Amino acid sequence: MLKRFILKPIKWIVVVFLASTILSVVALRFVPVFFTPLMVVRCYQQVAAGQPLKLSHHWVPMSRIAEGMPTAVMASEDAKFLSHHGFDYQAIESAAKRNREHPEKQRLGASTISQQTAKNVFLWPSRSWVRKGFEVYFTALIETFWSKQRIMEVYLNSIEMGEGIYGVEAVAREHFNTTAAQLSDAQCALIAATLPNPRRFSSKNPSAYIQKRQSRILHEMKFVKKLP
Repeated sequence: MLKRFILKPIKWIVVVFLASTILSVVALRFVPVFFTPLMVVRCYQQVAAGQPLKLSHHWVPMSRIAEGMPTAVMASEDAKFLSHHGFDYQAIESAAKRNREHPEKQRLGASTISQQTAKNVFLWPSRSWVRKGFEVYFTALIETFWSKQRIMEVYLNSIEMGEGIYGVEAVAREHFNTTAAQLSDAQCALIAATLPNPRRFSSKNPSAYIQKRQSRILHEMKFVKKLP
């Protein structure tokens, strides 16, 4: 009796969770993502630190984003984006091996664009096994219900690209005084070069290291398959 009493609410919690998350993912296949948990967290951090509140974000459809932008982020972040199903197992294995062999160095990540999109849109910014588990779940969902074009569109509109700056349209306006549609390949590569840590690295005032990354990305963009 006690077992039944405990299992019944757990069953309904699981059912509600699955239904609500699947419905959310399906809805966001069509609806623009105007706010993300990361934006809320960053705003709270700004207020807590006594800083001026800054949130620059302008949703634009893929048709109003320069063709070089998705190519640049694939060259920089996820060259196998169009061929994998959410996870790059070879990159995960390589990162795990490198982190085991060189624990004193900064840990190497292996998150795909799909994983980053799932994290940005549905989850909180932290490092834990619980959050990683949810990330795997939401990555599988968006790979199931969204096209690669939609994943890229949401990614380019939601990713953090500077202090208080989210998405390619916002960074184009803030750092280059232009629009996402008018970005050159060099500017796209420069933006992509900062993505490992956009709060540390700036596409507006790039360091020599970022300029070097930009050159490498520009070269690799020639060999990356274009988004259909």
